[in-house]
Amino acid sequence: MSGNEFRFFLSCDINLPVTFRIERLEGKLPSSRNPDSADVDSTLEEGRPELYVECTLYLDGAPFGLPMRTRLETKGPSYCWNELITLSTKYRDLTANSQLAFTVWDVSRGKSEGVIGGATIHLFNMKKQLKTGKHKLRLWLGKEADGSVHTSTPGKVPKEERGELERLEKLVNKYERGQIQRVDWLDRLAFPAMEKIKERENSKNGSSHVYLVIDFCSFEHRVVFQESGANFLIPSPIASTNELVTVWDPEVGKINPSEHKQLKLARSLNRGIIDRDLKPSITERKSIQRILKYPPTRTLSGDERQLLWKFRFSLMSEKRALTKFLRCVEWSDVQEAKQALELMGKWEPIDVCDALELLSPVFESEEVRAYAVSVLKRADDDELQCYLLQLVQALRFERSDKSRLSHFLVQRSLRNIELASFLRWYVAVELHDPAYAKRFYCTYEILEESMLKLLLQLGVVANGDEDGFKLWQSLVRQTELTAQLCSIMRDVRNVRGGTQKKIEKLRHLLSGLLSELTYFDEPIRSPLAPGVLISGIIPSESSIFKSALHPLRLAFRTTNGGICKIMFKKGDDLRQDQLVIQMVTLMDRLLKLENLDLHLTPYRVLATGHDEGMMEFIPSKSLAQILSEHRSIISYLQKFHPDEDGPFGITATCLETFIKSCAGYSVITYILGIGDRHLDNLLLRDDGRLLHVDFGFILGRDPKPFPPPMKLCKEMVEAMGGAESQYYTRFKSYCCEAYNILRKSSNLILNLFHLMAGSNIPDIACDPEKGILKLQEKFRLDLDDEECIHFFQDLINESVSALFPQMVETIHRWAQYWR
Repeated sequence: MSGNEFRFFLSCDINLPVTFRIERLEGKLPSSRNPDSADVDSTLEEGRPELYVECTLYLDGAPFGLPMRTRLETKGPSYCWNELITLSTKYRDLTANSQLAFTVWDVSRGKSEGVIGGATIHLFNMKKQLKTGKHKLRLWLGKEADGSVHTSTPGKVPKEERGELERLEKLVNKYERGQIQRVDWLDRLAFPAMEKIKERENSKNGSSHVYLVIDFCSFEHRVVFQESGANFLIPSPIASTNELVTVWDPEVGKINPSEHKQLKLARSLNRGIIDRDLKPSITERKSIQRILKYPPTRTLSGDERQLLWKFRFSLMSEKRALTKFLRCVEWSDVQEAKQALELMGKWEPIDVCDALELLSPVFESEEVRAYAVSVLKRADDDELQCYLLQLVQALRFERSDKSRLSHFLVQRSLRNIELASFLRWYVAVELHDPAYAKRFYCTYEILEESMLKLLLQLGVVANGDEDGFKLWQSLVRQTELTAQLCSIMRDVRNVRGGTQKKIEKLRHLLSGLLSELTYFDEPIRSPLAPGVLISGIIPSESSIFKSALHPLRLAFRTTNGGICKIMFKKGDDLRQDQLVIQMVTLMDRLLKLENLDLHLTPYRVLATGHDEGMMEFIPSKSLAQILSEHRSIISYLQKFHPDEDGPFGITATCLETFIKSCAGYSVITYILGIGDRHLDNLLLRDDGRLLHVDFGFILGRDPKPFPPPMKLCKEMVEAMGGAESQYYTRFKSYCCEAYNILRKSSNLILNLFHLMAGSNIPDIACDPEKGILKLQEKFRLDLDDEECIHFFQDLINESVSALFPQMVETIHRWAQYWR
């Protein structure tokens, strides 16, 4: 529902009984016996007050139905009933002047019940809308509730007496009804502050008032008063106030029959002969070129679609135009769809990155999706592996379980064991999704059957004697290995004591009960790098990281005599990290194709389940640890690459590596909107390469308030010689160059994220459309290259001067210290 729509129910249509909840009493009770001891929680020798609430419905000033009473309540300090009251009267029977009268009685005062106080509340507000949510009624002490039209006991606090407390309570009520957006970090600050204000106001005013808190039930939409049998078309008195009332039009958003008819006439296939010879004018050519530059996420307007259709024949030599043309086809029109598919076959062949757009949920035609698969066949294995994660997700948008896309992925996997291994894992992880489990299982079966039938060895197999059965078994044993690692993690976590005791338990398990993991019966293909064969775990070099989930750091022997180190985690969803690292790998490839190597470290990550996975272990230290031990980044690098004649006492190569890696990650983390950056997830390798880890927040989400556009701490700038040095200028130059290179591939990156729209990755699943639009904004496609250079330089300056993240960094260090 848009902000201009007002959807509502009519009270006369609601055949439900009036229901509300009486929650609690707030304030201090008056005491007739001992004025010096009037607190609700005071214990009187004569006996504690025994209270109940009586509520009566009044219609137009007359009682309607029998009064309802709550149970007796004697427990302090605040009297809490939290009792649901259901009246015999239904909402459809209410009048515009319906009121509820509440009287609080005390039965501990002997034979005659004592009145604590009473209050009344109208069920409809001034706009004739039914009240919902919590309401705090001020009791008129010593008076029974008056249900007459002009009541003498209104529960609403008069305007002249309303203060800060009443304003805050009104906002809290809106918040609880969902009319104010929830912001977790801000809520945690606001509510304690409100409690302090409440305490201060109560102590200042003496808290002489007693309040009754009630909670009215809510409906999906607002409920507007309307008498049963009334003609809704007759103007209501509300119109006489000259207020503009917006009502919901059920036809909003639907196709206009007149416009649709005109569009079909304009596209009449009888004009096809004329259209073949049409050439766009200069103005029309400019409009078409502007449309072709649109990002794939942009929806074409009716005029734009008509313009592309009109000049479809003259655009067939423009390969960029095909995806835009297919978007403007009316696929429900059989003849139009038929002509579009004929033109598609004759169109100038499109690039692989544009074919990815045709696999998005926007295109449902099987012929269009089959054409996209035929284009993908031109991609080599390295390029296909860059897109494999998204192509598996695109299976969700296919019309059948055994689609051309699934068969294509399987056939290509039979030629490359790395593709086969990753395809199997990507599909296996999605088996946890009940909505698409059958489809992914079908692809899994096709892969298994095809590989078992494979008699010839794959070209990448070194020993040359592996048949399909052995290859498939080598992949299945990867799953068995991860299951054993999960079992080890459970045993290690149950060990009481510090990290050292858990490490001892891990090594004891690997050397004793699970000694078969030390030397495998047969080598297993590494799940992270299937081209590498691992033969066992080295217990003495395996350890546990000091963190909440206690991830394992395992050292595997390889058949060629090397060591392969990985980190295995259980209890954390690594699918988001896997996506980010895939993007880092892709962007590194795009930059290198333009001869710009920024020394990035796209380490391998593989989710082996919805809450488990492994990643490549990169020897490095966090910036927090480096600054703690060496005071500066330069001092740390001097330890490994000293050079008295070099800049800042280190080799020029090492400094250049540091500057380039800082630039690369600054640009990439900005584009992907990586959040929660601090000195503990920024790592530095011995050769000067900086890298980021732990991607729990992407696409602009961040648990910290006011995050800078990119993570560039002052220590990193100081390592470059300060903001005035030539090395910092070179850093900014690398940033701008990398940003403009990646902007050229914005369509590819946006297409890949669009294919992830149906995935269960947390920061995408919460709002796919919003996330992709945020990503699109980061590319600033409205600017040319020169304007982008100025924009990005301003962005860098803004990030360096950000003060608030430095304060948050200090708080984070304290938290790490006490962990």
